[in-house]
Amino acid sequence: MGSQKTYVVPHRRKRENKTNYKTRLTLLKSGIHRFVARKSLKHITIQVIQYEAKGDKVLFTVSSSGLKKLGWKHSTSSIPSAYLTGLLTGKKVKNMKITEGIFDLGLQPSIKGSRLYAALKGLLDAGVNIPASDNIFPSKERIEGKHITEYKKNDIEKDIEDVKKKILA
Repeated sequence: MGSQKTYVVPHRRKRENKTNYKTRLTLLKSGIHRFVARKSLKHITIQVIQYEAKGDKVLFTVSSSGLKKLGWKHSTSSIPSAYLTGLLTGKKVKNMKITEGIFDLGLQPSIKGSRLYAALKGLLDAGVNIPASDNIFPSKERIEGKHITEYKKNDIEKDIEDVKKKILA
């Protein structure tokens, strides 16, 4: 038998860069609800999670696809839809008497002014107490969707001019 130290294989989720167990442990020790925000190409999802000894318990999930039921006719992956998803989550949280929490990005990159921070702004505007700095949020114009309106307006004007040229030709 050799006297070499045996190799310990790390947890699968750590190998796949899905979980940072050191950060997770500090979040769990706090005992505060976690607001886990995840983004995909089409949607933003926010889950409210409570720690239990047997495993985390998801209290509820709100997705930006649910905004369609409320009359939202635009993209569900934009900054304004992320803000509205956070606002909707905050409203449901208030009904459950949860007043504070921790915003959990997981291993997603923390980018100033991103959709994830727009969702956090929605949670804060709904009255949930989550520690955050004011300089990470998107600008008010981006949350209100003015950049999208300007883009679509210019695009529509260009289309009108193109159609006019075809009609007059």
